[in-house]
Amino acid sequence: MRSLPTGAEAVVFDCDGLLVNTEDCWTVVETAIFAEHGRPFGPAQKALVIGRTVEDAGEAMAHHFGRPGAGADIAAELLERVRNELAAGAEALPGAVELVRACRAAVPIAVASNSPRELLDASLRSAGLADYFPCSFAADEVRSPKPAPDLYLTACEALGVAPQRSVAFEDSATGIASARAAGLYVAVVPSLAGTGLDHDWLGTSLAEPDLVAWAGELGRETARPTPDTARVTGS
Repeated sequence: MRSLPTGAEAVVFDCDGLLVNTEDCWTVVETAIFAEHGRPFGPAQKALVIGRTVEDAGEAMAHHFGRPGAGADIAAELLERVRNELAAGAEALPGAVELVRACRAAVPIAVASNSPRELLDASLRSAGLADYFPCSFAADEVRSPKPAPDLYLTACEALGVAPQRSVAFEDSATGIASARAAGLYVAVVPSLAGTGLDHDWLGTSLAEPDLVAWAGELGRETARPTPDTARVTGS
């Protein structure tokens, strides 16, 4: 595992479960839907849906429930229930505000989320993070959401920075696959326990003091990728 690269020229964050504690909202709804289908909901079931779009989560649930063709209906129900849960508010996760503020002071930043625009905006507003991001991109604004690279490629293009010079912060396998496919350096703070995720850097919380210290060093030197890798490398 390498250290975080001080030569990065942009940082792109996931939102749900990484910056904002919306996973509690999603878990309440997912648990209820699974229970209504006579199924338990635990870590294994959460892994089926975490990081996916609403539509993909609906399809995954339909398959798990043995209800082929019901994915769209389950997705619509999931969206409506999460919308209601999120209306009560969601807080920024520990360290999120401090890290975002420190990164923004050094380099361009953006959000690339697999949530639809309405839920992304609600999450950022609720957590007090909306004003920090001049650019944010939602699943319903690209042709192919995560795990495809489109969201990260779109974010990097808008920021005017090559993906190979950028760092993605992610919390799920779906998001990691997207950032990896786009060519970004991938820093991971998992929402679920376990370390079996593909990553360049693995942390336990955005509140780790070293992260803010790292953000303060961003932009102070130019990263020099080695010939055999397209991703940002550390000094």
